[in-house]
Amino acid sequence: MRKKLRVCKNKPQEYACKAFVSVAMCVSCGLFLHTDWVEEAIAKGIGQIVAVTGTDAQKLKKSMAEANIETLLEPYRAAVKEQGDIVKKLKDSKGDEIELKKAVSELKIRKKKLEDQITKLTPKEHVIDRLKMEDLLKRRFFYDQSFSIYGGVTGLYDYGPMGCAIKANVLAEWRRHFILEEQMLEVDCSMLTPEIVLRASGHVERFSDYMVKDVKTGECYRADHLIEGEILTNLIIQLLMTGFILGHLEKLLKAKDINNEKKDEIERLLPQIDNMKSTDMHATIQKYNMKAPLTNNDLSEPVAFNLMFATSIGPTGQIKGFLRPETAQGMFVNFKRLLEFNHGRLPFAAAQIGNSFRNEISPRSGLIRVREFTMAEIEHFVDPADKTHPKFDDVANLEITLYSATNQMNGQPAQLTNLGHAVESKLVDNQTLGYFIGRIYLFLTKCGVNKQRLRFRQHMSNEMAHYATDCWDAECQTTYGWIECVGCADRSCYDLTQHTKFSGIKLVAEKPLPASKKVIVNDISTQNSIIGKEFKQDKDIVMNYLNKLSHDDAKNLHEKLNQSNNTQINIDGKEFKITRQMFELKTSEKIVHVEEYVPSVIEPSFGIGRIMYAMWEHNFVVREDDEQRTYFTLPPIIAPYKCVVLPLSGNNEFKSFVKLISSSLTQAGISHKIDTSSGSIGKRYSRSDEIAIPFAVTIDFDSLKQPYTATLRERDSFKQIRLKIDELANVLQGLSTGTVTWGVVTSMYPEFKEQQATAAKEDSINE
Repeated sequence: MRKKLRVCKNKPQEYACKAFVSVAMCVSCGLFLHTDWVEEAIAKGIGQIVAVTGTDAQKLKKSMAEANIETLLEPYRAAVKEQGDIVKKLKDSKGDEIELKKAVSELKIRKKKLEDQITKLTPKEHVIDRLKMEDLLKRRFFYDQSFSIYGGVTGLYDYGPMGCAIKANVLAEWRRHFILEEQMLEVDCSMLTPEIVLRASGHVERFSDYMVKDVKTGECYRADHLIEGEILTNLIIQLLMTGFILGHLEKLLKAKDINNEKKDEIERLLPQIDNMKSTDMHATIQKYNMKAPLTNNDLSEPVAFNLMFATSIGPTGQIKGFLRPETAQGMFVNFKRLLEFNHGRLPFAAAQIGNSFRNEISPRSGLIRVREFTMAEIEHFVDPADKTHPKFDDVANLEITLYSATNQMNGQPAQLTNLGHAVESKLVDNQTLGYFIGRIYLFLTKCGVNKQRLRFRQHMSNEMAHYATDCWDAECQTTYGWIECVGCADRSCYDLTQHTKFSGIKLVAEKPLPASKKVIVNDISTQNSIIGKEFKQDKDIVMNYLNKLSHDDAKNLHEKLNQSNNTQINIDGKEFKITRQMFELKTSEKIVHVEEYVPSVIEPSFGIGRIMYAMWEHNFVVREDDEQRTYFTLPPIIAPYKCVVLPLSGNNEFKSFVKLISSSLTQAGISHKIDTSSGSIGKRYSRSDEIAIPFAVTIDFDSLKQPYTATLRERDSFKQIRLKIDELANVLQGLSTGTVTWGVVTSMYPEFKEQQATAAKEDSINE
C-alpha cells in the first residue's frame, strides 16, 4: 500500500511512534509512524507513507522499541553521569574522605534507580517462565534438592542423570578449550585445607557476612538480605518455591500507604546496604522495627559469620582446617613444584577443577547461590614486566559487549567493543587479560550462552582489591538479573607474596640478567641446640618463627640483640626471651647472573553451576503451537545424549537394527539413548526434545529394505533426512563435535517426507 504525500522534515517528532502494534515509514525522511496516524498525516498533506509489513515491520518495531526505551532511560543515565563526575573530581583532588563516601553512596543510589528502570522496561519476549523451566528441570531430574525425602537442606543440590551428563560435557569442553589448547598444567589438590593456608590468603580474617538470629528460635538470617531481600507478593509461596527471605525494606516499598518522603528514604538506603558495618545494620533494623520473617520475633545484633566450613584434621583435633572456599590456593602453594616441572620457564598456567564450599547464611536463588559448588580455575603466572600474549591476535578481532567502569560511572549502557582496540586503548589492562576475556567469550557462547545476553563488566575502583590491577566479570542475564558466571582478574603478585610470607618458602621465578652484578645477601643463622635446651617443647615454634622472618624483621631483631643481648618476641600471644647466642643475621656479597621476581597472576575463575543455569535459561523454548511442549536447544557438544534411537514400533524385525546402530554409536564414542517405550513416535520425539537430545534416529519399515537406511531428525527444525545405517556414526560424530553443521548434512542427503513402504499389519503412526 502506498499513499503519496508531501514530506514534512520539520516535525518528525510530531508523529513519533509510541505504540508498537503496526508501523509505517515515511519514504523521504525515514520517520517511523504508527499506521493509525497515517490518515491524520494524509489529511495534513505532509508526507509520503509506505506501509511496512512482515519481517521488516518486526525489525522496525524492535528498532523503535529500543529507541523509545533509551529515550525513557536518558534522564536516569544523565543523573548517574552527573554524580559519577562528582566522584571522579573528589578522587582526583584527593578531597575529604567523608565527602567522597557520601558521593559514592549517592552514585550507588542513582545506579540502582537506573538498573531498576532497565529491568522494568525489558521487553517481555526476553523473559522466560522460570517456574515452567524449573518444573521441567526437576521433573526430568536434571537436578533436585539434596536429601529431599528428609525435607532437604537449603543450598545443597543433587544433579540427576541429565544434569550429570551436561556437567560432564561442559567440563570436558572446558578441558579441551583451555587445558589442551593452552597446554596448561592440571592439578587436583586437597579440599581439606589447614588454617595457616587460608590465613595467608586472607580468608580467615575477611571471608565473612553479617548474620542476625531470631532471639527465640535461633533461626539465622543474612543481615543484608533480610534488610534488602527480594520482592514477592506472598511470603508462603516465596518460602516454598524459592527459599528466599522477603526483604523488609522492599516490602515497605510495596505498601500502599507509604508516603513519598518515606519511599525516597528507603530507596536511598537500599544501595548502601552492601557497605554497611554491623552497627549501621543494627541501627537500620531498629529504626524500621524489623522482625524475624517467620515468627515476627525480635532479632539479635548483627555479628560477623565466617563463610568457611571449619573442621579439625586428625584424631587429636589439634590441626584446625577448613573445607576450601575456592580451588585457587592449592595451585598457589604448589607453584614451586609446577615451575620446576615447567623447567623454570614463564609464562605458564595451572588449572584445577573441583568442588568448593561456602557456608552461606541463607542461600537463595536456587542454583545461583549454593553451599557446595564446582569451580574450574586457571592461574596464569606471568612476568609482571611483560604481560603480552603470543596468541592475542587470535582473539583481537572479536566484538564483545564490555561494560566498563567508565560506562557505569557515566550511566551509559554496555558497548559492543573490538577486543583488540580495548587492549590497545588500555580499557583492558594488558594482552594476557584480554586474551583470556576473548577465550572465555568463545567458551561460553560455544556452550550455548546467548551472546546477546552476555557482557563483561569491569570492576569499579571501590570493588577491586587493593592489589588487583584490573578485573572483569563475565555476566549472564537471567530472570535473577545479571549474574556473575566467570571472574577474570589480574591479581598482580599478591597471592605468591602472601604464601612466601607465611610459609617462609620463596615462591619466585628467575630470569637472566643482561650482565652479572654484586648483591648483598642476608642469611639467618639459628643455634638449634641452645633454643631446644631453653624452650624444650616450644622449640619448633620458636625456630619456625625465626627462620621465617622477613628481611626487615630479621634485621630489626639482629639490631636489638646487638644493643641489649636479649629481647622478647611474641608468638601467638606467648612471650619468648631470645638471646644473642640463639640468633644471628649474617651479611655477605654475592655475584649473581639471574634476577628473582614474584610472578603476577591472571586468574579466570568459572562457576560451573551458574554457567549451566544460564545455559538452561538461554536455551529454554516453548513450542509456539503447543505451550505444554517445552524443551532445551542446547548445542550438540553440551547435550546430555547426542542422539536417541527410536524403533517406529515394537515390531521384532526392528530389534536387530536397534542393536546394530547402538553398537556402532558406542564404538564411535557417541552417547545415545534407546527409547523402545510405548507411545507414538511424536510423543517419543517430544520426550527426547525435553532433555535436549539434538538428533533422533528412527528405524521404520523402509529400514528393512536393502540398502539398510534410517531417518535422522534434527530437534530444532523438525527436518529429517534418510541415510544408510553404516553412515550414521560418522555423520553423528561430526554433528556432535561441531565439525559439521546440520545445513551441510541436509545438502548431502535426501530430505525424508514419508515412508515408501507400507505395512498392513502396522497402524500408521504420525508425529
